[in-house]
Amino acid sequence: MKESNLLLLDINPTSGLGKTLQETFNASNGLNIPLNCKSVEIETSHLTTKNIAKIALTFHPDIIFLISAYAVHHHVYYTLLQSLITVFTKIPVILVMDKCPDEEVFDLLKTGATDFITPPFKSADILTRIWRLLEQNTPAERIHQTLMEKIGLQQIIGKSPAFLAEIEKIPLVAKSDVTVLITGETGTGKEVCARAIHYLSPRTYKPFIPVNCGAIPTELLENELFGHKTGAFTGATSSQLGLIQEADSGTLFLDEIDSLSATAQIKLLRFLQEKEYRPLGSPKVCKADVRIITASNIKLEDAVKTGKFRQDVYYRLNIVHLILPRLRERRHDIPLLARHFLTKYAEEYNKQAAEFSPDALQMLLLHDWPGNVRELEHVIERAVVLSNQRVLGKKDLVLPSPEGDMQAESFQEAKKRVIAQFETAYIRGLLLAHQGNITKAAQAAKKNRRAFWQLIRKHHINPESYKTLPHSTNPPQSKEKEQ
Repeated sequence: MKESNLLLLDINPTSGLGKTLQETFNASNGLNIPLNCKSVEIETSHLTTKNIAKIALTFHPDIIFLISAYAVHHHVYYTLLQSLITVFTKIPVILVMDKCPDEEVFDLLKTGATDFITPPFKSADILTRIWRLLEQNTPAERIHQTLMEKIGLQQIIGKSPAFLAEIEKIPLVAKSDVTVLITGETGTGKEVCARAIHYLSPRTYKPFIPVNCGAIPTELLENELFGHKTGAFTGATSSQLGLIQEADSGTLFLDEIDSLSATAQIKLLRFLQEKEYRPLGSPKVCKADVRIITASNIKLEDAVKTGKFRQDVYYRLNIVHLILPRLRERRHDIPLLARHFLTKYAEEYNKQAAEFSPDALQMLLLHDWPGNVRELEHVIERAVVLSNQRVLGKKDLVLPSPEGDMQAESFQEAKKRVIAQFETAYIRGLLLAHQGNITKAAQAAKKNRRAFWQLIRKHHINPESYKTLPHSTNPPQSKEKEQ
């Protein structure tokens, strides 16, 4: 397939827009779209529309970006745009400007510009626009696959077997409209995976609409999803489309799906089965072609057992189930993720941070990360913002728990601590199971009573506090005394 050329004509280099846009493209590694940037000073005496057209012709561009600051005299910008459109009748011209009043944007588009973009430049947004334009004139298969994988999967980083076992399902799942349930703790990347499924699917050019069900009051959730008609309730002075209708032909991502009320669950079930729904206050049944992806940070099967979630809805959602492991279950991925975020935020904030010191990496590896990947990202972002050093050390990392001090432990100290934690939990579990009976607990542990008693004393456990407890899965909360 012919390689596609993108030409940046920067007629006002001092604005920095051209450089920023080029950096955005350069950061998108893996795309077979070569990019050359031609910079032309607007004050140059020999500048004419003919010269700019000549520059563009020698490059054979597939898309032209005309870049300028708003300060450039308007008639010059219009003249250059008209010249390019006249010479390149079938080549898209995208205008890039730092700011522009809405009415002037419309005038420029009416002149013949294909699109108009302003900073901040988002790689996923710009690359998607480029692909749509290239697809109209170019064989699509290879660039489509490369671009969609880049946009959909660039944030999914990791090599641990448990993680890859789930992530490798995404390209396969994306090809069909099968309903997907994604579970995992908060911060494990559920929405990132949902976006990847959407971008790699045939629905990639249609809307992707994320909804946090837990952030919407229960009494408003049905209205948000299904919309309403005028007069459906007090204050409904006009009709409103629901999110399902807005996502028509695209993907609706329902996060914290366990927050849905029983009524909303029933309506969602009908939509999943029939692709139809009824807005509040409407006698008419509506249809929408929407793919549903859901997510939860709890085990939905447990919610089904307690009656909080309907079993029939659960079965309908749980056709393909992706289970994202916690970050502490894939510690080998922490350095990969940390370096990714370091590079990302160093570029975003124009910082020189480029690597971590060994003790900083050890500090990251030893932390338990209750907030998972999201917490790690925020820690690295904060460190980059507050540091002017090329190498980030442990002093630059601010962790929210005392576990951040674990990096000072030697191997023997860490081993001793873990063994003590195991012994304490094991002994408490046995005493709990045998209601404080030391003899029976020792027999279960296959240790003699005296040795078992010594372990009890070593860890300051009070067996008396277990004698009056009924069978339970929780250890006693009262303070234990040494025997």
